[in-house]
Amino acid sequence: MPMRILIAVLRTIRNSPRLAIGLAILLVMVLVAVFSPLIVKGIGGSTDPLELAAYERWLVPGPDHLLGTDQFGRDVLAMVVSALSVSLQIGAIAGVISTVVGVIVAFVAGYKGGWIDGILSTFTGILLVIPTFPLLIALSAYAKNVSLFQVGVMISIFSWPFAAKTIRAQVLSLRSRPYVDLARVSKARDLEIITTELLPNLLPFIGVGFASSALGAIFGLVGLEVIGLGPGGVIDLGQIIFNAINTGALTLGAWPMFVVPIVLLTLLFAALNMVNIGLEEVYNPRLRGVAGE
Repeated sequence: MPMRILIAVLRTIRNSPRLAIGLAILLVMVLVAVFSPLIVKGIGGSTDPLELAAYERWLVPGPDHLLGTDQFGRDVLAMVVSALSVSLQIGAIAGVISTVVGVIVAFVAGYKGGWIDGILSTFTGILLVIPTFPLLIALSAYAKNVSLFQVGVMISIFSWPFAAKTIRAQVLSLRSRPYVDLARVSKARDLEIITTELLPNLLPFIGVGFASSALGAIFGLVGLEVIGLGPGGVIDLGQIIFNAINTGALTLGAWPMFVVPIVLLTLLFAALNMVNIGLEEVYNPRLRGVAGE
């Protein structure tokens, strides 16, 4: 099974340049996040560049500090690298939780059908139409000192319905295929049919659900941070943008505090959307025909 999945992934990447570019950008950002402690240590040397008053305040970009320093004397490059790691961790946590919940709901609703499908679909539809940002604002008022995992869980509460809706539609389509009927005739259990017949064919859609949930979580937290309502003790890209706006960093020559986080968020948004579009091109016959023209 793992070898089949790997071969399918490699074939998919080969058939979509957009997917390959999006994954390449994501890989670079993930590597930066994974090695962020080493990068931060290399920037500061014997000094912790994230400590308050580590350097002079509001130093402009130069050879010693490529992105300058902030109002507390912290190195902006070290802050951005650490913040990227935090943002990606929150996105990954929220994406995994949302995708797992969405997959379970989608398979139960789509495969079983009947009244179970009706109840779960109605509940999912209600969550989809509820404006989630005001609810996140309300929750943030009671979650000032939380861990990264708790932040991810908090955001994932409102992220899973999209994945569930997308995957459920595909389950409804696949459950009537001849090979599924053959598995039922062969006395295969429902769990076995789901894991061996349906799940491998739904991996691209699960990937789309994960990417969308992760992206929504990252930008949801950025939105909270920018308006000053983000959870305390968590410094992500949104927190840096918030500090830049509040301190007038652009007028003081510290433009990287504002520009660099926005560029990284734009790259992340573009990469995840290229992944989604690439998967659609490969697995949606109509889009594949248009892309090939």
